[in-house]
Amino acid sequence: MRLAWIVIGLASALLAGPLQAADAAKAAVAEDKAEVLEEKVVDDAPPPRKAEILTPGEAQAVDPAGQAPLDDSLTCLARTVYWEAKGADAEDMAAVASVVLNRLGREGFPDTICGVVKQGVESKACQFSWWCDGRPDQVEEPQRYGIAKEIARKALNQQLKDTTGGALYFHDRNVHPDWAKVYRRTAKTRHFLFYKPNQALAR
Repeated sequence: MRLAWIVIGLASALLAGPLQAADAAKAAVAEDKAEVLEEKVVDDAPPPRKAEILTPGEAQAVDPAGQAPLDDSLTCLARTVYWEAKGADAEDMAAVASVVLNRLGREGFPDTICGVVKQGVESKACQFSWWCDGRPDQVEEPQRYGIAKEIARKALNQQLKDTTGGALYFHDRNVHPDWAKVYRRTAKTRHFLFYKPNQALAR
C-alpha cells in the first residue's frame, strides 16, 4: 500500500512540474502584455487590439498566491485595488483602479503603475496608505484578490468605465482630510469620495 502511495506521489509531482511551467510561461506573457497596455495608457494611444488584450486566465496566472514582489504593473494594480478597497464592493474596487490609471503619466505622477503606487515612499508620505503602513502586503483572501486581478485586467485593457469623473485622488468616507477642501469632488461610491484639482483655484 505504501508503495502505491509513493507511485501516486511521484506521478503527481511529474504532472505538476509541466503545469507549473505552463502557468509561469502564461504569467510571463501576461506581464509583458500588461507593460504594453500600461504604455498605451501613458501615451494616450488607441485601445488595444484583440491580440494585445489580457485574458482572464493570463491575469490570474500572475502572482497567484498574492505573495510576489510588487515589480510588474498587473500585480501593483491588483494589490492596490485589493488593499485600498479591502472589504468594499466591486464598484469601489473598480473606482480605485481608475484613480491609479488616471494618474499614470500625468504631471506630478510617475509613468508606471508601480511608480504611481509607490510614490512618496522615500519621504514616508505614501500616496496609497497600504504601501507604507508597516504591515505585510501579502494577500489574505485569495477569492477577493482574484476579483481585484480581474478588475486590474479590465482596467489595463481599457475595458473598465471610469466612474470617478477622471479623479486623481480619493479618500474613505469616514475620514476628512484637509486636502479635500482644495479639490473638486467628482464622484462618490459606497465607501469613497473622489476628487480632482479645482482649476478655478489653480489660476
